[in-house]
Amino acid sequence: MAESPSKHPVQRLTSPKHPLQRVTSPSLYGFSALLHFLGLSCFAYSYVWLVDNPTPINDSYGWHFQYLTIIGLTIATLSFTAGALADLTSSTRLFEIKNALSICSTPLEVLVSMLYWSLRLIDRDLVLPEWAQLPLFADLSFHAIPQILLLVDFLLLSPPWRVTATQAMGLSSIFALLYWPWVQKCFEYNGYYPYPIFEMFGLYGRIGLFILSAVTMTANTVALKWVYRMVNGAEIKR
Repeated sequence: MAESPSKHPVQRLTSPKHPLQRVTSPSLYGFSALLHFLGLSCFAYSYVWLVDNPTPINDSYGWHFQYLTIIGLTIATLSFTAGALADLTSSTRLFEIKNALSICSTPLEVLVSMLYWSLRLIDRDLVLPEWAQLPLFADLSFHAIPQILLLVDFLLLSPPWRVTATQAMGLSSIFALLYWPWVQKCFEYNGYYPYPIFEMFGLYGRIGLFILSAVTMTANTVALKWVYRMVNGAEIKR
């Protein structure tokens, strides 16, 4: 007697493509796997660069996870790992995990890129300490490439997000509330903040910056949903 499909340890896709997706995903022999494995290679390069080019941060409390950049990179790595495994196994569960992580990682990476490049354009010393030296490709691998890859994955390989603006604001607020005590704890041990702008702004300035970041991350989610509708269309409500 044939075994029930629900008893299989890996739940496989009955339909490999959401109606609004531009490209089939997950897919082992196609663009989906290519993008996910390319992304993982780029993300791995970033981590290797941190190890091969040590700075005072390597020996500090919290390592490079003091930086919002590296936290965002880590969530992006988890998202693409789930996506790559979904490509390999055709697992609906892994595909759903990738999409759930994308709701956090994509708006966050857009936020990281927006803050970093805008502040750097104003004054490099706002986001990088004096001793920091970032070659162009390394700089892009931290502050541009993750955003680009996640946007491609979202717009071409993912179903539409169903998160509301209120839920997005809640997620952004939780993220900010978790990052705040972590930054403060690292400051207690290290005696300095990961980003020079935190020191320059003072307590109330930092509070304002965190609130602005949470609001911006929420706006990113809403804006990305709008872009998705412009690119792929909207679901018909029955």
